[in-house]
Amino acid sequence: MERLQKYIADAGYTSRRKAEELIKLGKVFVNGQKVDELGFKVNGSDIVTIDGITITKDNNKEYYLLNKPREVICSVSDELGRRTVVDLIETNKRIYPVGRLDYDTTGLIILTNDGDLANLLMHPKNKIKKTYIAKIDGILNEDDFKKLRSGILIDDQKLIIDHFKVKEIDKEKNTSLVEITIHEGRNHIIRKLFAKLGYDVKKLTRISVGNLTLDNLKSGEYRHLTNSEIKELKNYLNK
Repeated sequence: MERLQKYIADAGYTSRRKAEELIKLGKVFVNGQKVDELGFKVNGSDIVTIDGITITKDNNKEYYLLNKPREVICSVSDELGRRTVVDLIETNKRIYPVGRLDYDTTGLIILTNDGDLANLLMHPKNKIKKTYIAKIDGILNEDDFKKLRSGILIDDQKLIIDHFKVKEIDKEKNTSLVEITIHEGRNHIIRKLFAKLGYDVKKLTRISVGNLTLDNLKSGEYRHLTNSEIKELKNYLNK
């Protein structure tokens, strides 16, 4: 017997967190009966359905690393018909993105049907480090650096910066290229950070998540994670 949300995540339908939302919304049925309690348990003989789709476990896990282009949605579908990250992966498995990047943000995104790993990567307590390259309209001053070193209050919650450096300054165009590492996953957090300092982010790319990096992967390209990378990532999460 296992919890219903874990069963759904292990089947590769969605992440455990999203599965919990679906259960609360009353969209999950077990043996024809609606279940809306998170503590409900199922076994291998139970029939689980969501929106009329029968959920079956598939132990063949898949793990992808995608260099997300601009104007692509981090979702399995989009009601406006826009391209999603799932559209870019050739697979017959039901995979989904781990976390999200903004519509205009590019870079590293993981897609998988491993619900346990997705849950670990997204859980705030694991403090997974993510590194971004941002092009901003302006040149940071000493006061900005002091604020970055001490942490910045965003939406009534302090954001701690793990690492920060200026990679390039263009005085003629009045722009800066900066590298920043954080361990949070709040929506639009990097853009909000620089907005708080008075700068607009003109371009944003995520270059690493945990032990994974983009390397030479071009925009729109993807690859399978190697067994050693998956093992290293799980070890990283267990530190």
